[in-house]
Amino acid sequence: MENKNLLAADIGNSWYKVLASDQGELSEYKMPNAIALFDEEFHEKPYDEEEMELEDNLIVEVKSHAIVDKREIFYIGKSATRQKNVSLTSFNNQKVDEIRTYILLFGISAYHAILANPDETELDYQIDQLAVSLPTTQYKEKKESIKQRLTGTHTIIFHKVPGVDEPKEIAVNLHVNDVIVGAEGACAYLGMTRNLESLEIKDSDLYRDSKKGIIIGDLGGDSVDFVGIKNNKPVASVEGEPFGINQFLDNIIQKVSKNELYKFDSRSELEEKLAAGQSEWYVEPFAGVRKDISKYIIPQLKLMAIKYLELFDRVRSSSSEIKGAVRYIAVGGAASLAKRQIQEAAVKWAERGRPIELYFPEDMDTLNVHGLLILAKMNQLKLEKQTNSEYVLTNS
Repeated sequence: MENKNLLAADIGNSWYKVLASDQGELSEYKMPNAIALFDEEFHEKPYDEEEMELEDNLIVEVKSHAIVDKREIFYIGKSATRQKNVSLTSFNNQKVDEIRTYILLFGISAYHAILANPDETELDYQIDQLAVSLPTTQYKEKKESIKQRLTGTHTIIFHKVPGVDEPKEIAVNLHVNDVIVGAEGACAYLGMTRNLESLEIKDSDLYRDSKKGIIIGDLGGDSVDFVGIKNNKPVASVEGEPFGINQFLDNIIQKVSKNELYKFDSRSELEEKLAAGQSEWYVEPFAGVRKDISKYIIPQLKLMAIKYLELFDRVRSSSSEIKGAVRYIAVGGAASLAKRQIQEAAVKWAERGRPIELYFPEDMDTLNVHGLLILAKMNQLKLEKQTNSEYVLTNS
């Protein structure tokens, strides 16, 4: 497995988080979930191209069987957030059916390939094992569909590449050999319990607790993915909900725009501000004018925290398989941002006689992508073991 290329992608509604392992060497990426149609007529040339990073100017064209219309060119990630026609995710979007999923996923994968192969303008890059996640509400019915659409060869052409001679293009032929799909929340459990390098159990206490039952609430952009774990395996009767932080982020953005005359480029810009802490909860609509926006943020996070606990309570009451769970775990980027508000809401929940004592693990916003890379490694080992067994059988 040391000579293989593995790539894990947490397809978030606010961020795409990627871990790539090329012959054992790890690379990590984070890209806003934003796309915008590219129009040559309105393209602004940079003042100093030498100072521009490729990451800030990703303009891609994707030719793939996963996408019906192969003629469009898109800004993706950071470059898309600066466009007036930026497209963010809609509520309860179906990731497998939306072309933005493939544009962003192939785009960030090909971007990694370019960084791994500098000075080349046309290259082939093999992904031996690609691991992606889906919300629990979409996992059962859609996992085979996304595997079929991701497997195979896809061509990604980068346009207007800084520092590259005319026609200023880099073409990447992305060869995806095998795909494994994980359920959000269940991947977080893998990330908590297993070592990324050795794949061995690293949290024996949590592993033992799973024999009695644990519930994980993975709070994201547009879904909260509840996963029950019993005897180290997901429980089928626990389902997620179409609920997440994006509706609350949108409310904050609208209130700030209306009352403080400041427009956020994207949800990801606001999320970065939230993650930086309350000392950064301000905007500058004009030079030298600073406006405190905590009065818009805190009420929205409190509302989200209350709803999150309500859904947690509903899940633990509705599944007979997971009744008597001994640990409740909060994970996900949204839960990390609202940790204080969730803890405060839990105190009031206890006063009402229905205590929900939540455990907040370290790196809770990246557990899914770590779990996905673990899943990719485990699946690659399984394939190699099968291949070796077949070799022994055919040569015995």
